[in-house]
Amino acid sequence: MERFINILIIEPDPVIQKGLKEILAGGGNNVLIVNSLKEAIPLLEKREIGIFLVDINQISDDAAQFQMIRDNSIFKNNYIILITNEDQQGLQLVRGINEGAVDHIVYPFSPNLVRSKIEVFKSMFFKDQRIGQLLTNIFPETILDELGNNSKFSPKRVDNGVVLFTDFVDFSLKAKKQKPLRLLQRLEKYFTRFDEIITKYNLEKIKTMGDAYMALSGVTENKPKSAVRACLAALEIREFMMKERDLARAMNREYWDIRIGLHMGPLVAGIIGSSKFSFDVWGDTVNVASRAEAASKKGHITITSSIQDQVSKYMESTPRGPIEIHKRGGSIDMFYLEKLHPQYSLREEGIFANSLLRSICDLPSMDFHQMRKHILNRLKSLLPEDITYHDLPHTLNVEKAAIRYAKLEGLNKEETYLIRTSALFHDAGFIQQYKDNEEYGANIASATLPSFGYTDFQISIIRKVIMSTRHDIEPETQLEKIMCDADHDYLGRPDYHDIAKKLRKEMDDYGSTFTDLEWIDFQLEYLDKHHIFYTESANNIRLQGKNARINELRERRIKLISTT
Repeated sequence: MERFINILIIEPDPVIQKGLKEILAGGGNNVLIVNSLKEAIPLLEKREIGIFLVDINQISDDAAQFQMIRDNSIFKNNYIILITNEDQQGLQLVRGINEGAVDHIVYPFSPNLVRSKIEVFKSMFFKDQRIGQLLTNIFPETILDELGNNSKFSPKRVDNGVVLFTDFVDFSLKAKKQKPLRLLQRLEKYFTRFDEIITKYNLEKIKTMGDAYMALSGVTENKPKSAVRACLAALEIREFMMKERDLARAMNREYWDIRIGLHMGPLVAGIIGSSKFSFDVWGDTVNVASRAEAASKKGHITITSSIQDQVSKYMESTPRGPIEIHKRGGSIDMFYLEKLHPQYSLREEGIFANSLLRSICDLPSMDFHQMRKHILNRLKSLLPEDITYHDLPHTLNVEKAAIRYAKLEGLNKEETYLIRTSALFHDAGFIQQYKDNEEYGANIASATLPSFGYTDFQISIIRKVIMSTRHDIEPETQLEKIMCDADHDYLGRPDYHDIAKKLRKEMDDYGSTFTDLEWIDFQLEYLDKHHIFYTESANNIRLQGKNARINELRERRIKLISTT
């Protein structure tokens, strides 16, 4: 499997620059080059650099500037390799290692040795990334930052933390009727979807306990409107489970009902354990939230008065009156959370927040995740069956490539959402028309995206990006160039010939038939004379593969002619 990484060469000698780039080309290496440490700093503000190759003289001449490189790097687990010559093996090398370098390569280079070292540090880099991702799945990022800086985490008191509990109604009875593996698979499906929803609203999952699911808001993140965001997550979780119920009923299958409870109040957050750590929260707030959930009815969300005070401006609710808190004693006023007020709702059902409320909560203005589900379902159901190349897998592959190029090119979060949206709609026009489909795709985007909170300005950008995939339009902006490269990413991949077969079949179905020789010439004409990659990243990671495909086609042409 290909692994893509930005490798930055900081070296003033153009001969060394060229030599290293030729050695490292391909294999997912996006090789970037600057002449000095000073030139590298602006690049680091956008790009995520995994490996640095630094001329040792740069460090000797300006160690302070080198430290700035390390401080400005987005990744804290990157690897610095020094570029030396045979005369720089003494104190200079020791100083470089002391400044944070992990290894060195000697000029004149041994290509195999350089590639081997890079592969070793690439493996270490991606291993670090996997470990980091695993840790963020276990602990909140704020906890990891404090553990990294202080090697410990002090218990933290929060005055207004929100606790969300869910569980499934009559779960024990339903569990008896199902095999354990099937039960686990079903829980995994539901909890995975819950994870996606709470992440979308910047909540923090704490744990699952059997069929119960617990999450926090306003404890580990620095985002406004913690109670509103938690209620938005609760509404979406309930909506998801109601759709699951309706589908099960239609198919005459068993379904699970859910109940949800939320409460806001003081909490203490901390890590327990001395060997196997666990992040948890304690306090009366947890008990009250659990009681709110237990007191709720199936298919309902119960919130306490502390939550109601925070969300009443934005959401409709129905009073339930005081509910007794078992064991603790006393009672608390509770409410059924119903839906969003119309002025804050994306659509009439009152489940999803519009751009105004999302902005108030410091969430992206568009609801990308709901939009993505909508357009994928539309493509799946409406694309003609004889579309064998511009099909749903093609759209997903283009989106995947767009995400990769967005990361390598250093796009911010909003720009990444825009390029992904463009990728998802770029072939939607095939629903209506085969030729000149781009205009139709742009029109479908224009008609669809406002209902998911996209602004007119964002839609205008997306339209231009979609239209840039026309063969007679030259891409101008960075997003347009990334879109074109993502659309043709397969031209430099090993699976090119398999995908080309699908294109040939589709063209044949729509009236463009080729002999075997004509098909080879058609591909060579496009690959060799018309197509270009526009971004630096695509040229770095795909041009070599594209040239290999051209050579393969030429060989096939010679072989075909010789046998006829």
